[in-house]
Amino acid sequence: MFGAIFGYGAILILCKIAPGVPFIGQRFGPQENSIVQAAATGAGGMSGLFVAGLPAMYQLSLLSDDPKKDFGRILTITVVCAFFGLFAAVPLRKFFVINVARELNLVFPSPTATAMAIRSMHAVGSGAADAMKKIKALGYSFVGAFLHIIVSQYADGILHNWHPFTWFYIWSDYTNWAQNIDNWGWYIQLTPAFFGSGMLVGLNTGLSWFLGTVFAWGLAGPLLVHYGECVGQPGGEGKWSVVVNFADMSGIGTEGYVPSPRYWFLWPGVMVLIVYSLVEFALHFRVLWDGGRYAVHEASVSMNNMLQKRGKRVAFLEKQAAKDFSDSFVEDFAPPEQQVPMWVWMSGTVAFTAVAMVVCSVQFHMNPGLAILACLLGLIFAFLSIYGGAVTDTTPLTASAKASQLVYGGITKGTHSVTSAQRINLIAGNIASGTADVSTALVSDFRVGFLLKTPPKLQFYAQMMGAIVSVFLAPGVFVLFMSAYPCVWNPEMLGDAHCPFKAPSVYAWKAVAVAVTDPSFPVPRSSGIFSIVMGVVCAIQAVVKNFYLVGEREKYRQWLPNWMAIGVGWVLGPDSGYANAVLGGAITAILFTLGRYGIG
Repeated sequence: MFGAIFGYGAILILCKIAPGVPFIGQRFGPQENSIVQAAATGAGGMSGLFVAGLPAMYQLSLLSDDPKKDFGRILTITVVCAFFGLFAAVPLRKFFVINVARELNLVFPSPTATAMAIRSMHAVGSGAADAMKKIKALGYSFVGAFLHIIVSQYADGILHNWHPFTWFYIWSDYTNWAQNIDNWGWYIQLTPAFFGSGMLVGLNTGLSWFLGTVFAWGLAGPLLVHYGECVGQPGGEGKWSVVVNFADMSGIGTEGYVPSPRYWFLWPGVMVLIVYSLVEFALHFRVLWDGGRYAVHEASVSMNNMLQKRGKRVAFLEKQAAKDFSDSFVEDFAPPEQQVPMWVWMSGTVAFTAVAMVVCSVQFHMNPGLAILACLLGLIFAFLSIYGGAVTDTTPLTASAKASQLVYGGITKGTHSVTSAQRINLIAGNIASGTADVSTALVSDFRVGFLLKTPPKLQFYAQMMGAIVSVFLAPGVFVLFMSAYPCVWNPEMLGDAHCPFKAPSVYAWKAVAVAVTDPSFPVPRSSGIFSIVMGVVCAIQAVVKNFYLVGEREKYRQWLPNWMAIGVGWVLGPDSGYANAVLGGAITAILFTLGRYGIG
């Protein structure tokens, strides 16, 4: 959506500055806008690779001691994910956008909204005026947030983080109860980023995150410390000796180790993220079955036509080609000359599979066969991610990564050293989630183009051009960011409790990699039992949602807790700052909507 709106504004300015100039002042309509949007999507890069998988590898000392030394390796793994996912996703357009869109009720909420926004921006009259208002609103919001986060670094306790319970501790002549509440991460963070996220994700997600945080760090965590299941580490001296760090994760696995509340809740959080994602995947396994059926049908049609031209026949191919799937088809506007040529995406898929084999073998000491498996898993998980995004507007990339980690944990168990197994585990997870991420983005762009009748091959080439920018830009930004905030990849540099970024996904990836490769499986017994219970609860909810809350009862799904948000809250803490900001943003969006439409 941002690419579509900002692209519209930028090109409109160029058209006014240089009317009639070749390549600058030519016609700019909805189709051209969707091509700009596709290029922006490609240039956006792959977030999961850089905010989770790679930092987890550094925290486990699986790469060098400085991300700047690994720029080449980071670049090559980015190339593998970007271009394998891009080429392999091309045939998925026909499956998801054309073949089964009607049968599986694939509405693609965000791509459809993007197409409608593009169409309205290019409408005569109010549409263009509304577009300029949106562009200005985005610009003002960006500049405001940008200035706030810079200035707040110099006035942290005033413009960024408010610790009211620490204020009460000081004002009440150092009464311990107030600081004890602050020790559990109860404060207010003025973060535009997470406030904006709350406005986007809605009240269900925001409330689920907040209530999950209340349960973990307002109820269960203090009880665990009270009964001796967990301990905190002293964090100050003198009048600040009451400060306690409940997020310490050092000494794991040592004799007599008593976990911190954060480490105890890390496992239920990871279990919730994995189980809910994988159960949803299993319940929607039909999409893979349908994909296989259509793949066999399309291949049979192609081979049968080739054989008939040569005067030959194969009964099996004729039978498969004769099957009629037209009831579920949506008419494709694009003739063959507007499609991405088969030789382009097939040769690209094969070429970057070979590149993956070389990169994984030479740079990460990984068997080439395991690299091929990672690419195949990425393609399989792309089905899940595209389907999830098309139905719910949420792409379950977490499931892709965690499922891949579980598969490789089983493969490497007992056959590799712990260090080698962890490296393979995380690289495979990166490839799987990165491939699924890029494939989902391309198919979503194809949906936008389908609604605007944009030639698919132009969107594909536009996103490829964006990806070329991304594979150099994203690793550079990652290295720069890690240099500015080394505590993300090396918590010992600043101390995990004082790092401005909590990086919950990093710890989730790291925890799964350690658990599936460590012979001793260092999980506290009570935490393990609670994790299993919560996994069962998540699985039951997923089954109830998909089999009972259907038809007329589907409206009740909005009242179910969002276990993905709850899991993040458990992995993140003890910290309520993000949860408070997300909930505040969600409530603000609801109030704004009610006020705009005069409700209430």
